[in-house]
Amino acid sequence: MLRNTTARISDPCTIVIFGATGDLTRRKLVPALYNLRREGLLDTNTTILGFARREWSDDYFRTLLFDEGSKHSRARLDGGSWPEFIGRVSYIRSTFEDTEGYTALAERLDAIDAEQGTSGNRLFYLATPPESYEDIIKNLGAAGLANSPNNGWTRIIVEKPFGHDLESALHLNKVVHEVFEERQVYRIDHYLGKETVQNLLVLRFANGIFEPLWNRRYIDHVQITVAESIGVEGRGGYYEQAGAIRDMVQNHMMQLLSLTAMEPPVGGASADAVRDEKVKVLRAVRPVAPTDVNKISVRGRYSAGPGSAPAYLDETGVQPNSSTETYLAMRFEIESWRWAGVPFYLRTGKRLPVRASEITVVFKSAPLLLFQDGPMSRSAPNELSIRIQPNEGIALRFNSKVPGQAGDIRPVTMNFNYVDAFGGESPEAYERLLLDAMTGDTTLFTRSDEVETSWSLINPIIEGWKTLGSPIHEYVGGSWGPDASHEFIGSSGRSWRRLS
Repeated sequence: MLRNTTARISDPCTIVIFGATGDLTRRKLVPALYNLRREGLLDTNTTILGFARREWSDDYFRTLLFDEGSKHSRARLDGGSWPEFIGRVSYIRSTFEDTEGYTALAERLDAIDAEQGTSGNRLFYLATPPESYEDIIKNLGAAGLANSPNNGWTRIIVEKPFGHDLESALHLNKVVHEVFEERQVYRIDHYLGKETVQNLLVLRFANGIFEPLWNRRYIDHVQITVAESIGVEGRGGYYEQAGAIRDMVQNHMMQLLSLTAMEPPVGGASADAVRDEKVKVLRAVRPVAPTDVNKISVRGRYSAGPGSAPAYLDETGVQPNSSTETYLAMRFEIESWRWAGVPFYLRTGKRLPVRASEITVVFKSAPLLLFQDGPMSRSAPNELSIRIQPNEGIALRFNSKVPGQAGDIRPVTMNFNYVDAFGGESPEAYERLLLDAMTGDTTLFTRSDEVETSWSLINPIIEGWKTLGSPIHEYVGGSWGPDASHEFIGSSGRSWRRLS
């Protein structure tokens, strides 16, 4: 995680994108690969194959990639690198169930190795709905594509969600491991590719002023917020099956929790050392009994907001009697020496006032306030906020005396912003993660035991909601969630940090 990306150039390889006609390919994957090529990080012989069921030609596929990619790439696609890049992109038409398609894929891969010198290196990317994963994995194995010729490497990237619950995650891991070894499997969570998330370990372990304070003696609580200003945007059918807990908490937010709370990796920041410590954190989280779920969580659902924003129940694909949450606030406790007694508050929701993701560490107040009966007693707790998106950066809030004779105290903030400090835009998350996969760095990818441990924490909560009939609190679209959420954290004398 702490390595210098600019020092790495990918091996020549063939990237096969299953589900290549979808939005992820056009909006994220191909723009990311092009930007790597433009910056000299993608080997010039690397070839991209799209694999999907639609009757598209190579030319049509390339034209669509240009049209859509131009809207989403951080660099213009009409530069000098684009013609050469897109010339190495082609398309294979096949369903994911058709074994003949995989035979044709194997023949094409062998031909590319011979023509382009890609040395048998193959990266398979499952940019498909989760229900297609098993068919693709099994057919890759049946076609002999899990192992590469010419001493090359084969790796497979699996998009989230990895399973729908613990049972399905265990089954999918079993299916994967029947074909691929764990070292070949890259379970991707794009949040871990964001610059600020990567910097979290640098902030903690490369600065002598923070790590000594990173424990229960000095920290009162931690807040992790992932707020979205949009609704389900036509994905009501998917969201009905997921809800906020599956869509955000089980993957993104548990990843952020584990990185925030982990111990220093033993033996340096190697991939397995970092991932070992993340798993230890998840194993230390106090399990929630199904009967206690209403004590540690609040669920909400957005109603109609300002203007024409519809209520969740009016969204396409949503059931009239839906019990799905679009907002979720939770409290976790980590039973370790470092974190005993320090609550971790998580909240996420759709149709909130802003789109913002942030980790905030709230420190304990000073033990003795000077002039307790005067204006200097009105001090606020110190906060360290790590902004993940947008405006990536770090802010430290501390108290300062207001100039003048009154002696008032007021919180002030020191801000660090990535763009202001380093200039230019940070690489997109998929750029970092794709380059890591091509260079064999698994640090930012989720290991099988981490997936299973996370689901083992989330499963009882979902079951508890069903058993107890956990309430869904309505909140107006564009607000900061239901009143019950503010009461939930307020009952401990704390409050949610206001994001802007």
